[in-house]
Amino acid sequence: MHEIVTVLPDDEHNRRLAANAHPPAWRNPEPVGRYNLVVIGAGTAGLIAAFGAAGLGARVAIIERHLLGGDCLNVGCVPSKALIRASRALAEVRDAAEFGIRVPPGVEVDFAAVMERMRRLRAEISPHDSAERLHNSGVDVFFGQAEFAGEDAVRVGEATLQFKRAVIATGARAAAPPIPGIEEAGYLTNETVFSLTALPRRLAVIGAGPIGCELAQAFARFGSHVYLVEAQHGVLPNEERDAAELVLQSMRRDGVQLLCCGKELKVHRADDGKRLSVDSHGGHYDIAVDEILVGVGRAPNVEGLSLEAAGVEHDKHGVSVNDRLQTTNRRIFAAGDICSRYKFTHAADAMARIVLQNALFFGRAKVSALTIPWCTYTDPEIAHVGLYEREAEEQGIKTQTFEQPLHDVDRAILDGQTTGFARVLARNGSDRILGATIVAAHAGDMISEITLAMTAGLGLSKIARTIHPYPTQTEAVRKLADAYSRTRLTPRRKSILQKWFAWRR
Repeated sequence: MHEIVTVLPDDEHNRRLAANAHPPAWRNPEPVGRYNLVVIGAGTAGLIAAFGAAGLGARVAIIERHLLGGDCLNVGCVPSKALIRASRALAEVRDAAEFGIRVPPGVEVDFAAVMERMRRLRAEISPHDSAERLHNSGVDVFFGQAEFAGEDAVRVGEATLQFKRAVIATGARAAAPPIPGIEEAGYLTNETVFSLTALPRRLAVIGAGPIGCELAQAFARFGSHVYLVEAQHGVLPNEERDAAELVLQSMRRDGVQLLCCGKELKVHRADDGKRLSVDSHGGHYDIAVDEILVGVGRAPNVEGLSLEAAGVEHDKHGVSVNDRLQTTNRRIFAAGDICSRYKFTHAADAMARIVLQNALFFGRAKVSALTIPWCTYTDPEIAHVGLYEREAEEQGIKTQTFEQPLHDVDRAILDGQTTGFARVLARNGSDRILGATIVAAHAGDMISEITLAMTAGLGLSKIARTIHPYPTQTEAVRKLADAYSRTRLTPRRKSILQKWFAWRR
């Protein structure tokens, strides 16, 4: 028997989600013999490892204490992007007059319907990560708390699973910063915000990183009065400042009020809801809100695993691994948020594939060899891959930068999406791509071409020779490559060409 999970609100969609991700009537199987691979945690990394190993013919078990699909399906990528898409639909209606479309007054947001759509779509996606699909793929599915019983065994409930290899993929969870009064006042995180059924009239978002910015903009578009509190200056502090500034301008247009360089932040309950006091840029703010959303801090899920019994070292950042994702126990590997600073679904996917090579075969694949892009899904989006210019400078690498504003890209002009740019950082005197940043409505899609080029060792000259359909916003990338090609036409080469053409006349 195992704990029955109820996903709130308890409606038909969430019951369908639970039926796939943690079936109430599920009975754990009886383990027989030694498993080639035991996977602990059924988020992205765990599922990829389990499905991949079973598909290769290995005997596999997976253990999950809560919901299959992990953060991505249940409280991360899937629900957040459903909300973001709904908020963009509202922005398109708001801006329709720019295209000659007259929208009659009285357009309203039905927030309950927005959230129901999210729950319905999440439930529709959940069969991909379901217990039934795992079972049908040959994976033994166990629900319950995993606990190592030695260097090659793990317990779940009354069962003990012996393994040849194991992978820890338990991920991380939201953690609140040490703000006075926040525990007493209560707060939301990405793990609870998607249970809302009514729009908070006033919302404070603490943390202007990717999660904070994405949801702050979405809720502001829905009609919440949003206060975005950030300890550092501006938003998205890890991104390049001019790129983040474009996002900030868009967020302000949507009604987000930024209180950056926030100091002395305190929270307490009040008759009119919850109150925040914070100092920002020389001013003191005392704000009443209905809800507080915390978008900073992640804590690794290591509790209850008895890692010491398996000889697996860990710290406040998670499980310690080498470049091949092997823990201090040579039989046990780790993948995903539990061991990586790249806390993205696609990074967890890539690391799980490395684990399959190294744990089941004689692979020596290294995580340091991965080229990992990422994207923040604000409007416009910010996507990045590779080095930032400041990182190249710190490493003593001489670079040259090529930049293409979107206001000079025909499709962006036609789409009314001219805010942004594409920028490539190349090694000086070479077409080798070191990194790239794109700010655009579809930056997450556009960055993949550059990521592919970097992964395959292709330079800007190859992109310049690649035909791009016209008109598309990805032409911005081709224009960057053309800009590099023009640098090859030095005055000396141009002089030689002029003489050649003169002789040919």
